[in-house]
Amino acid sequence: MNIGQAVEAMRSGARVARSGWNGKGMWIALHEANHNETMTEPFVYMRTAQGCLIPWLCSQADLLAVDWTIVAA
Repeated sequence: MNIGQAVEAMRSGARVARSGWNGKGMWIALHEANHNETMTEPFVYMRTAQGCLIPWLCSQADLLAVDWTIVAA
């Protein structure tokens, strides 16, 4: 998949990852904010290889990649 398809998959609730990422178990997902949260807009977050959840920002390499895949929940 390309980045556009990965974003659409996240909007549908899927987790996605790049096959080119080195760390095992890494993925990104979309968090939809609700009225009880400080964050008021949706944002993308990542599960790192260490199992931490952190905010994620797309790199140019990620933006242009075509190796995006859906990750089983």
